[in-house]
Parts: sequence; C-alpha cells; structure tokens
Amino acid sequence: MIVLQLLWVMMLATVLIALSMAPVLRRSYPYLWWYLLGYPATVIRVRVTWRRLTTNLGLAVAKRPSRARVGDLMVRGDPLRPTPPRLGVAKYRRGGVDVRVRLHPGQVPEHFAEAIDAFTHAWRVHAVRLVADGRGFVTLSALAWNPLIAPVAPYRLKERLLRAVVGLLEDGRAWTIDLRRAPHWLIVGATRSGKSTLIAALVKELAPQRVALFGIDLKGGMELSLFEDRLSALAATRAEAAHLLAELVAETEARMQLCRSVGARSIWDLPPKLRKMPVVVIVDEVAELYLVATREDKAEVGEISTNLLRLAQLGAALGVHLVVAGQRVGSDLGPGVTALRAQLAGRVCHRVNDAGTAEMALGDLDKDALAAAQQITAAEQGVAITVGADGLWIRARSVRITPEQARRAARKYARLAPSWPGLHTADEPNEGVYV
Repeated sequence: MIVLQLLWVMMLATVLIALSMAPVLRRSYPYLWWYLLGYPATVIRVRVTWRRLTTNLGLAVAKRPSRARVGDLMVRGDPLRPTPPRLGVAKYRRGGVDVRVRLHPGQVPEHFAEAIDAFTHAWRVHAVRLVADGRGFVTLSALAWNPLIAPVAPYRLKERLLRAVVGLLEDGRAWTIDLRRAPHWLIVGATRSGKSTLIAALVKELAPQRVALFGIDLKGGMELSLFEDRLSALAATRAEAAHLLAELVAETEARMQLCRSVGARSIWDLPPKLRKMPVVVIVDEVAELYLVATREDKAEVGEISTNLLRLAQLGAALGVHLVVAGQRVGSDLGPGVTALRAQLAGRVCHRVNDAGTAEMALGDLDKDALAAAQQITAAEQGVAITVGADGLWIRARSVRITPEQARRAARKYARLAPSWPGLHTADEPNEGVYV
C-alpha cells in the first residue's frame, strides 16, 4: 500500500514538474514540448470534444430515420442521440497529429471542409487541414503551430539522388524538390522575396550528391559565385551562356545516342558502368538571356532560346535538369519563354511585383494558386506558393542559408565537381563534352 502511494506521489510530482516547465519547453524546444505534453493533451481534447462537436456541426447522423408514424400521423423530429462519424486512432506527426475519420453514407469531404475552423478552435491548435485520402474516409491533420514562421528542415536518415529538402510546407511536411519526379523547375520572385535563399538551399542539398552542377548568372555571377567551387562551369555573360548551353545540348545528344545503341529509354535504364552523372543547370535572371538590344543580340537570343528549350524537352530522360529563376518572367520576353515555361513542371512563386510573372508561373496550373501568390506580403520573405508534379499547390518556406554556409558547402564538396573542358570562344576548338 505504501509503495502504491509513493508511485502516485512520484507520478503527480512528475506531472507538476512537466506542467511548470511547459512554457520554457514550448519556447526553446517546441518539438520536445509537443511530444511530451502537447500531443497527449490534443489527443485527449479531440476524443472528449468529438461527439459534441460533430453534433453541433450537423456531422453526426442518427441511425434511425427522423420520421415515425404514430397512428394516422407522420411525426418528424430531430434524433435525441445522433451517432458521430467514427474516429480513428490519433497518430503522432512532427509538430501535429493526424486522425482518420470514416464518413457516414451520404457525407462527402466538403461537409468536413466547412467545419475546419470549428475543429481548429475546439482543439486549440494553429490549424486543421483536411485530406480526402480514400473513398469514405478523410484525414484531419492538426498543426500545433505555424511551421512557416521559422522553418527547420527535418533530419533525414537516407539521402536520395536529385532530391533536396529545402524547407517546410504549411502542413508541416518537408518541402522537397525532387528532380526525378519533376525534372525541371521555374522559380520566380521579386528582390528580397526569398528566391536566392531557395536556390542556395537547393544547391547546398545537391552539393554532396554525385551530380554535375552548372550555373548561368548574367548578373556578373554575383549570385551563383557563392557556389563556384562546386560548379563545373559558371557562365557570367550571355556569350558564355550561349557556348555552355550549346555544349550541354551536344552532351544531351551524345547521351541520346548511347541510350539508343543499347536499347534504353533513359540513362536510368543503362547498365551502371555506362550510366552518366546527372546534370543540373541553374539559370538565374532568365530575363537577361532574352533581352534584345541589337540585331546581333537577336541571333544570339534565338540560339539560347532554342538550346534551353531542347534541354527542357530532351533532358528529363537523359539526366539533364533545368532550374530556371528570375525576378520577372513574362510573355513579353517572347514566345521562347512561353514554350520553355510549358516544359517546367515544377513551379515556385514568391512575392512578385507584377501580375504577369505570377500568371506565367501559376496561371496555367491553378487559378487559386495564382490568387494565393498575389497575397504574399513583403514581410513574408521566403514564403512561396509551390506546385509540384502532382499539380497541387501549397504554401511553403525555404530554410534560410547564409552566404557563409553556402561558401562552406561549396568548398567542402568541391572535389565532387567533375571537370569541364571550359567555356569555348567562337574560334576555339571544342575539346569535348562532359561524360
């Protein structure tokens, strides 16, 4: 008996200590706070409020009909004890909780979508999101706080080639740019919107991988020079960009012939000994490539436009990927930009200064995404609307990468940068292409 009383006293003391430390834990170690205190409390709150909440919202349904016959009269009324939708087991997630709900016959996910605000207030969480993940079921995901305030990329036990975790999505999941699923990406954003930070996060994630990185930065190389140690080549002028793109097109054609010779449909079907290293080309300020001032510029721009489009059309299966970024990307730059945009399945739109750029990035995919992008304010640096290969849009924010972190990553993995013959001038012989 005494031992049992001591156990109860120790448990009570533990609970009191945990409750007293809750504010400090939540402020300094939010994920630890959520695991120890927030998650159990939210699970209890969900269970306790479920019946009353669904009844008040009209989501509970009576098993018996609401009409009954009494003699020659038909009586109609509200059921005294309606049955709420069946609630599944609440599953822990990083900074949140997921619970699956089985719908009553006649119910659809839209009925629950209309009650999202009520769930949020009743469970005392930051937000609740709904996912229709199967016929007759929905999943309600409760988030303890806004993950976009200070995003921290989750720890990964295993890295995947051409896959980069660059931040967090607004539902708490990792924001991943997967070049195997969406081979080419378009990233737009005004100055100080977070575009450069996203590119830095992407390159930092790709740096330790067996990938050849190339840069085209017509702002004198100021942005991408942070990663110059890891880049196989950096084109800082339009003439250099034209030569580099021509060489990459030649490399793409060589890979095409190799795949055809062995009957492979992509480089991933080649035997390991013949498989080529993937190539990622990062183009910053793409509008500079399309500006025409003289007649000579027109011919050069036409060549650049054609080669970019060829890389976008042919590169996906051949391990050549494009990441095209710019402050302003509009149809006024010419038909080449519009044709290139159609090949860039991955889309990211930060805050922009003109509606045409947002329209170019998101208008052909989802009008709701376009409206959400135009609502991003100047105070939300790094926040963006992203659309992946699945066609669904969501708010996201990239992890902040400082210039020093970028330089350190480039120097650390500089040995992984394959050698490149160089950016040849018009009268120099082409010494070969990367293999």
